[in-house]
Amino acid sequence: MTAARIRVLVVEDDPVAADAHALYVGRVPGFTVSGTVHSGGDARRHLETHAVDLLLLDLYLPDGHGLQLVRTLRAASHTADIIAVTSARDLAMVREGVSLGVVQYVLKPFTFATLRDRLTRYAQFRATTGEASGQDEVDRAIAALRAPRPAALPKGLTAATLQAVTEVLRAAGSGLTATEAAADVGISRITARRYLEHLVESGRAARAPQYGQVGRPELRYRWSGH
Repeated sequence: MTAARIRVLVVEDDPVAADAHALYVGRVPGFTVSGTVHSGGDARRHLETHAVDLLLLDLYLPDGHGLQLVRTLRAASHTADIIAVTSARDLAMVREGVSLGVVQYVLKPFTFATLRDRLTRYAQFRATTGEASGQDEVDRAIAALRAPRPAALPKGLTAATLQAVTEVLRAAGSGLTATEAAADVGISRITARRYLEHLVESGRAARAPQYGQVGRPELRYRWSGH
């Protein structure tokens, strides 16, 4: 007998992002998209007529904060789980969300691989049933929701400088050369290029040659995380 798919409602005010998130969800085995809505009110109306297991919830909606929607749903006895998808980095908000039953946070921009990992872990957690044999089994069930530890950076790279380079690249709509990134961050061009190349290798940036100048063209890097 085929296991029932986990039904996901995408709640995202940006139609382009909503479609992308729905596409991602549809690519993960065991999940199906129940619908895509762009406001808290639309989410409540959808839940009145559709069975939903999980909300992929943007926290900044045009008719109110996402966590207020969660409070409203809980008061109405809706038991769907919540994965918050947000650009908000306020840890106080994260704690509040956890207290309301938000099971995961995914920070924008993110890749398909990131969301796939979170959904897969959620499915593993959801699949745990029956009575635990002891503390170890309870710990394993809860650990299924936790994201893996970040991979170690290549030798010579630091998390603080990577964050600084990432921020200036994300803010540069037309992209940056290593020289420009170095000037913005306050590091050498060679060092900036190492960090930019790391972002390319990890799928968060793209590079292309910049022509129009005498001599060898310089590479221009653009943020491609989503």
